[in-house]
Amino acid sequence: MIELGLGEAQVMMALAQHLQTVEAEKQKLRAQVRRLCQENAWLRDELASTQQKLQQSEQSVASLEEEKKHLEFMNSIKKYDNEQGVNEESVISEKSGLSNKEEPLDLGFPEDDDDGGGDMLSPTPSGVMSAAASAGYEIPARLRTLHNLVIQYASQGRYEVAVPLCKQALEDLEKTSGHDHPDVATMLNILALVYRDQNKYREAANLLNDALAIRETTLGDSHPAVAATLNNLAVLYGKRGKYKEAEPLCKRALEIREKVLGKDHPDVAKQLNNLALLCQNQGKYEEVEYYYQRALEIYESKLGQDDPNVAKTKNNLASAYLKQGKYKQAEVLYKEVLTRAHEKEFGSSNREYKPIWKLAEEREENKGKNKENMPYAEYGGWHKAAKVDSPTVMTTLKNLSALYRRQGKYEAAETLEDCALRSKKDALDMVRSTTKIDGTDIDRTKRRMEGRERRRDSADSSLLTGDEHEHEEGK
Repeated sequence: MIELGLGEAQVMMALAQHLQTVEAEKQKLRAQVRRLCQENAWLRDELASTQQKLQQSEQSVASLEEEKKHLEFMNSIKKYDNEQGVNEESVISEKSGLSNKEEPLDLGFPEDDDDGGGDMLSPTPSGVMSAAASAGYEIPARLRTLHNLVIQYASQGRYEVAVPLCKQALEDLEKTSGHDHPDVATMLNILALVYRDQNKYREAANLLNDALAIRETTLGDSHPAVAATLNNLAVLYGKRGKYKEAEPLCKRALEIREKVLGKDHPDVAKQLNNLALLCQNQGKYEEVEYYYQRALEIYESKLGQDDPNVAKTKNNLASAYLKQGKYKQAEVLYKEVLTRAHEKEFGSSNREYKPIWKLAEEREENKGKNKENMPYAEYGGWHKAAKVDSPTVMTTLKNLSALYRRQGKYEAAETLEDCALRSKKDALDMVRSTTKIDGTDIDRTKRRMEGRERRRDSADSSLLTGDEHEHEEGK
């Protein structure tokens, strides 16, 4: 029994020793786990810190690249600014016959490019926005470089750069000159145009109202810059469908222009076009016809038959006729536009070269007599007259085609449609072959032209011209 008890005691002691060993190993493992957890937490902190430093470095690189581009652009326009300070008056007088305070203005409901009909915002072209921003009030030298820089960024659609620049300029101007200063109104107007391109109409309207109040106070109620701001505000209301609110603003701008520039000035004609379009959207067709006809008379007498505004105004007037069911009057205007384009390309009409509408009607007359009607390509290259810089001709082709279809002249309509399609293809080929741009710019040009084509197609379906436009003017 004693031996048995001693044996069991030895077993118990061995078991207790083994358990102690296991517990010691367990504690050791727990210490290792704690250490590993601490190391893991430290590594995570190091990783987060490294990632943050990497992000800061990337932001710094992006900022430096942006600053580099900014400096390169500033350097590129420095020469332009210096030359502009010396030659500004002579350049403006040669191009427009006006003083630098009465430069023609052309910014607003654009014809095709700034429609907003696509998925992306369409920035206002830099030349158009620049003309608008310098309307009726000479931009001082201290603002000229910044003004050009903002317009450059805005025309590229880089609003994230253009807007802060404008706001910083406004803040600096208000500190140095006070809020009620014409220069402040200038920057307010530029910022409003940038907001307008972003479809931020409410913000743009607030800025334009502020600019209008400043200009009326500092420049007087009859200053051309006041008319420009009134027109901009009218166009903005028009874009929002507030035609009744826009009309009195547009009429007041017209009165100022007539008083300052005279009743037969081209800028008065642009204002008449805007007013006509506002009235057309309200169904006031009698007034619409009067305004368009008057604008047409001014353009023809002051700028000549070949000025692009003549064809555009004829298209606008034809649109008004179409909406009233006056198809014969609309047809006459369309044919006048196409005939003039033909004469510019080939000279007077003859047996070999006839205006495209005559060829279309000949094909319509002969469709039953000659089953193998001559393909359009055999008629020569008239479609080359509708080049990339002549969207009005293409618009006219498509509108007259729609009118022919309504009259049941399907062969004539197909002839004009074929011509318009060829014109579009030639325009894209011309851009690719004559402009040194990268693939991205080619794709962007193609998308814009396709968007332009879709808008024209929608206009054709309702017999409206795609060339209706409003001119918006700067400040």
